[in-house]
Amino acid sequence: MRPSGRTFNELRQVTIETGVSRYAEGSCLIKAGNTHVLCTASWEENVPPWMRGRGTGWVTAEYSMLPRATHTRGRRDTKNGPSGRTQEIQRLIGRSLRAVVDFKALGERQITVDCDVIQADGGTRCASITGGFVALREAIRWALKDGVITKDPLTGSIAAVSCGLYGGGPVLDLDYDEDSNAQADANFVMTGTGGLVEVQATAEGDPFSEEQFQAIFALAKQGCAELTAKQNEV
Repeated sequence: MRPSGRTFNELRQVTIETGVSRYAEGSCLIKAGNTHVLCTASWEENVPPWMRGRGTGWVTAEYSMLPRATHTRGRRDTKNGPSGRTQEIQRLIGRSLRAVVDFKALGERQITVDCDVIQADGGTRCASITGGFVALREAIRWALKDGVITKDPLTGSIAAVSCGLYGGGPVLDLDYDEDSNAQADANFVMTGTGGLVEVQATAEGDPFSEEQFQAIFALAKQGCAELTAKQNEV
């Protein structure tokens, strides 16, 4: 039995509320169980210096966790810059979102997706990717409506979910209690049509087998399909 009482192939309850930020061009609040992430997408009429003159745009992401998002207070990122963990996660979010963007359709414009964790109970990077895409979609919807761009630059959708081995068996969507005691954990980023964008898998103790990996991969495909359906609802 999982600590939450869920079955092995059951996602946490997921809700996505759009339009939660008055000023951002796109925004949503995603809740995956007790993990809550505010995602905003902001347009800028410029691109990084190294991209100027190419006639193409860019999508990037930033990630942060509020000091009391976890059981104990964490330090804010200082003037020395974000921590290594923060940098790794925000690069993952950016890579994931860029996988479904036609940069030429953006023109020389940048969209920055900010993912701020309000409350953490495992799976914050996956929730950030899933919610970050919704915020990006909303920002692009705004740009098309206002005539900022004339062609939809999105070529697909993106969602992410964690899976792992807990209690000797494969489970979908690990919360903190499971993640901290898992024999293996993995994050899967997939398109709405089932294409793989990125996989991060780690054995926390003994190595896991190919058969065990295939079992958690099957759960990931199911989970991402369910998350894509949830995105489409909003």
